Amino acid sequence: MRIAILADVHANLAALEAVLRHAEAQAATDALWCLGDTVDYGPQPSECIARLRGLGTVAVAGNHDRAATGAIGTEEFNPDAATAAVWTRARLSQDDAAYLNALPEVAYAGAGRDASPEAGASGAEFTLVHGTLRDPIWEYLHSHEAALAHLERQQTPFSFVGHTHIPVLVLPGDEFPHGCELYHLEDGARRQLPGDRKLVINPGGVGQPRDGDPRAAYAVYDSEQKTITVHRVEYDIPATQRLMEDAGLPRWLIERLAIGR
Repeated sequence: MRIAILADVHANLAALEAVLRHAEAQAATDALWCLGDTVDYGPQPSECIARLRGLGTVAVAGNHDRAATGAIGTEEFNPDAATAAVWTRARLSQDDAAYLNALPEVAYAGAGRDASPEAGASGAEFTLVHGTLRDPIWEYLHSHEAALAHLERQQTPFSFVGHTHIPVLVLPGDEFPHGCELYHLEDGARRQLPGDRKLVINPGGVGQPRDGDPRAAYAVYDSEQKTITVHRVEYDIPATQRLMEDAGLPRWLIERLAIGR
């Protein structure tokens, strides 16, 4: 199987469509996993929800998915993010909101079975979560301490996380001063999954990358080769920016797409 793993689409349909086309060219169409934050920030929340649902995507909830429905508050958001959440909420259908509210915070996959939030970790290969297993929708996994706390709770050999919008691999080991190391994954980076230790992979952000590369990011898992490959994909950034301008979304959210920050 070849599976496409996405995170942080953030209502950017142009980026999502570019990634889906690229995944099809990579023959990564056996399954699609989404690690949260399908909506918010961007101009086409309902369209992104419909596209992913139409493909049978297995998805988990992110903080912006919950905030966009009012399930959680926006007190922890910066002003631009809070403004976008209110804008998004006004444009979601009842069905959209029900879908987002029903998303689980954690799902499990692998070992010859479909991804599922209900099956539990027993026998699974992968854990899917937006933030960390310590705080599934809020915590950023961008420090050694957060990574170790996540790994302590990880019951499967491997996990996929999102939220930071940066493609990263976390490798634990006694040879590292902090007990683990975090590696930024460049375009085309391919990693063999180890058989002797846990691993955490962040595929990066589809709709709002934050590592200085404005191209959409996602990953492909090859179950036969036991490899993870990160890809960067160009998309029509000005088209998304124009839609955001027409919608009156905050200026910084528009500008940051072009610089990948």
